[in-house]
Amino acid sequence: MTNTPTAARRSAIYLLDQILGEGRLLSECLAAGALDRLAPEDRARAQRLTLETLRGLERADRLLEGHLRRTPALTVQNALRLGTVELCQGEAAHGVVNAMVEIIGRSRKHGRLKGLVNAVLRKIAAEGPEAWPKMRVPRLPDWLREPLIAAWGADAVKGMEQAHFAGAPLDLTPKPGATIPMGTELPTGSVRVTDAGQVSALPGYASGDWWVQDAAAALPARILAPRPGERVLDMCAAPGGKTLQLAAAGAEVTALDISEGRLARARENLERTGLSAHVVAGDALEHQGQYDAILLDAPCSATGTIRRHPDLPFAKDGSEFGGLIALQGRMLAHAWTLLKPGGRLVYCTCSLLPDEGEVQIEEALPHHPDMQVDRAALQVPGVQPDWLTEEGGLRLRPDYWPDLGGMDGFYIACLNKSA
Repeated sequence: MTNTPTAARRSAIYLLDQILGEGRLLSECLAAGALDRLAPEDRARAQRLTLETLRGLERADRLLEGHLRRTPALTVQNALRLGTVELCQGEAAHGVVNAMVEIIGRSRKHGRLKGLVNAVLRKIAAEGPEAWPKMRVPRLPDWLREPLIAAWGADAVKGMEQAHFAGAPLDLTPKPGATIPMGTELPTGSVRVTDAGQVSALPGYASGDWWVQDAAAALPARILAPRPGERVLDMCAAPGGKTLQLAAAGAEVTALDISEGRLARARENLERTGLSAHVVAGDALEHQGQYDAILLDAPCSATGTIRRHPDLPFAKDGSEFGGLIALQGRMLAHAWTLLKPGGRLVYCTCSLLPDEGEVQIEEALPHHPDMQVDRAALQVPGVQPDWLTEEGGLRLRPDYWPDLGGMDGFYIACLNKSA
């Protein structure tokens, strides 16, 4: 294993090349083993540097454009971006500049540009830290910003962008009866921890007292409110946070997901927490059975998770969203056939786009005469009345709870089936 600050920076530049040059998501790069050769602390540092650079990319590029006659090759540009973000966030200039010069200097392809890297970053070190906080909050790319403004208005989107730039604290869902000796309890019952460090080193992790889950992502299972002994289907279960909530409530849970690889995390967490569920790898559209309650967290654009996944707006361009919207409709229709009469289904997506939330429910209702929206189910602790939507769902946005550190964007609706 390699273990140096330079190795973490070199890996961060590689990840930026993949995200910004190849359109790959960070999660895809990590699953492919991009950081496997690093020691754990450097792995964490490389990820942190990558995320911070993506969040500050607009500011970094604005500072750099004054010192570059033309845009250099992507790897060199990303080294300059990373160095700029580090310098503007207070890292020691000599360490940052020397590291970037060494990384580019050792490159066969770009080694001749180490002098440029040295000269530009020394100028950034002199002027960047003062200029950085005066610059505007980085904006979403137009392909996403424009539809969000159309849906929620310019002021709301500015609030979302502030939440994205700030990043996300760590939210934990406590196992029933467990106490978490750190962090702040949120109005909805999740516990928020800032500057958490290594998750597996936190108290209560090894003993399975809690699991990591954004406060917004914890609400669908609370709204479904499973009862002991009920047969419950978690239809797109990985990575398993909602499965754990359903199992902790005493339900007989089937955790279904198409990805065996992603289900491995769910299995690990079930074992760590001492909870049980029937874990099945399979296609949700082909699944059969009859259930008292179903939680469908449908595959979506994940645009509600940008505060923790700032790579998404750069790796994607929205071109695949139409296929996802169609898939959501098919999944909801099939899930309805698996629900017993008198049962209830919670549909949710971690999306900010109405087409993946409000519109899905508006379009489903006329096709299913036995489907009714259950507005009362949404009134769980911490949910504010102005989060409820016209068609009877719940809209969560990153600009909500600005004083508490925001939340992921989500849409949630509870649907009852006539007996």
